[in-house]
Amino acid sequence: MITVFESANDRPSLTTMKALVGGWFRLVGCSNHPDWQIFVNDEGQLFGLPFNEAASNICGSEVLGHAVLLKGAARWH
Repeated sequence: MITVFESANDRPSLTTMKALVGGWFRLVGCSNHPDWQIFVNDEGQLFGLPFNEAASNICGSEVLGHAVLLKGAARWH
């Protein structure tokens, strides 16, 4: 339940990001990988989205629903 982007050519637009996570999103801090950006649905708990074990393991904190991971040149600035 993680979509990964690593290239500037593949960097998702706002519309694509909203579609991937299922609505408005927020950036989750990732202490294990401070150079990565992980975006998740901002209302995952309200919507009862499922626990995302893979993204939670990467972040070191609970993530609900689909996550979008931006690495390297794909990161938003």
